[in-house]
Amino acid sequence: MPALPPASRPAHPFDDDKLREECGVFGVIGPEEAANFVALGLHALQHRGQEAGGIVSYDAEAGFNSARRFGYVRDNFTSQSLMRTLPGRLAIGHVRYSTAGRKGAAIRDVQPFFGEFSLGGAAIAHNGNITNAEAIRRELIEHGSIFQSSSDSECIIHLMARSFQRTIPARMEDALRRVEGAFSITAMTRTKLIGVRDPLGVRPLVIGRLGDDGWVLASETCALDIIGAELVREVAPGEMVVITREGGIDSRHPFRPAQPRFCIFEHVYFSRPDSIIGGRSVYETRRQIGVELAREAPVEADLVCPVPDSGTPAAIGFAFESGIPYGMGIVRNQYMGRTFIEPTEQIRNMGVRLKLNVNRALIRGKRVVLVDDSVVRGTTSRKIKEMIEDAGAAEVHFRIASPPTMWPCFYGVDTPEREKLIAARMSEEEMRAHLAVDSLRFISLDGLYRAVGEAEGRNPDSPQYCDACFSGQYPVAPSDMIEKGFEMAAAE
Repeated sequence: MPALPPASRPAHPFDDDKLREECGVFGVIGPEEAANFVALGLHALQHRGQEAGGIVSYDAEAGFNSARRFGYVRDNFTSQSLMRTLPGRLAIGHVRYSTAGRKGAAIRDVQPFFGEFSLGGAAIAHNGNITNAEAIRRELIEHGSIFQSSSDSECIIHLMARSFQRTIPARMEDALRRVEGAFSITAMTRTKLIGVRDPLGVRPLVIGRLGDDGWVLASETCALDIIGAELVREVAPGEMVVITREGGIDSRHPFRPAQPRFCIFEHVYFSRPDSIIGGRSVYETRRQIGVELAREAPVEADLVCPVPDSGTPAAIGFAFESGIPYGMGIVRNQYMGRTFIEPTEQIRNMGVRLKLNVNRALIRGKRVVLVDDSVVRGTTSRKIKEMIEDAGAAEVHFRIASPPTMWPCFYGVDTPEREKLIAARMSEEEMRAHLAVDSLRFISLDGLYRAVGEAEGRNPDSPQYCDACFSGQYPVAPSDMIEKGFEMAAAE
């Protein structure tokens, strides 16, 4: 049975209360059957997008070939019959999480996107979000462009088609100078693998070496590990790398230099804990967040429990620093898939219990500290608190490993409208009362910065990271949203 398209698939109530990355990208040049390596890489990046995936490959005899499917990589790109249709030593891929605002998503929205130019074909996979895409789209349509999808990423293909530059990489440079927002791109021509990051480097992209003549581009280092590739380095903010089998890496810097503003939430939640960001282990950073949180918000308690799985490293750090015993007070059902069909209202109300269960023997009579990565709408936190209370906990305290999420993200993250973010409507004390817990504390923005390696905390005049979801200070103005009436936070 084919996987349901995103518009038809019921959202699980547990998943609905988390921020979600929209996509991950992966590309390989060099080895035979490159598409098989891409499939493995996309499997490692599945956490960045579970709704759909696609692969484009190139072979001198067969030309460009593509496959796009809804559902998990493991359910679609492990079939030998399908993978044989993607021959060649060059391939790129994409996993996608459709945003809440895009209803009725179709297979035509699934990347990578392909275009045939006078110079030859090219395919592109994009992680991020173009904040002036609607304005560009209107302009292109007025000049005769015909769009095949609702994705902002397709604007790049059309801008490339209209460029007068004489090479595809130069056309891509030309196109990307027109766009605003966040982009980490993996692209390919018949002979080249191309990687680009926007000048602020909001979203991640790394380079790996595979054997003697293979090269890899990936959103995260964990995707290099799965195919046995060696991490070479990160693509620098504002850098374009053009990779060929014969010549290796050609590095270019087509954009005006800017101070990098990497997404700080990659450290908190998005990236896999076994990845490396900026030379730092994501796991160790999250553990340090827990340490900082314990210093900032101590509490007398008997047990520290993570809200699995994203709260686990921070809970370990909190327990270590506080001296309070760590325990798995909540157990996650690993076999509870996102595609579970919930047929009745009664079953829907049990949504969190379908995914999480309380270890009653451990919880009963204890003063419990629950450590989670974030609070978005607050619906799941309330249900988890009720579960812990029903199991006989004497007290329930929440400690959150990120500052209050008060603003939507426009750079490639699926975020609710601001009025649906609980921290945008309530103070910390009001949230505590709403969740009906004994105490609630978030790590401070300075504490989060210290945990990610900034010893002096956040520089308010020139923040070292993109933290707009916490501060409301957007490093790139979201032009399309401002045109619709969105009001940004006033500068400090």
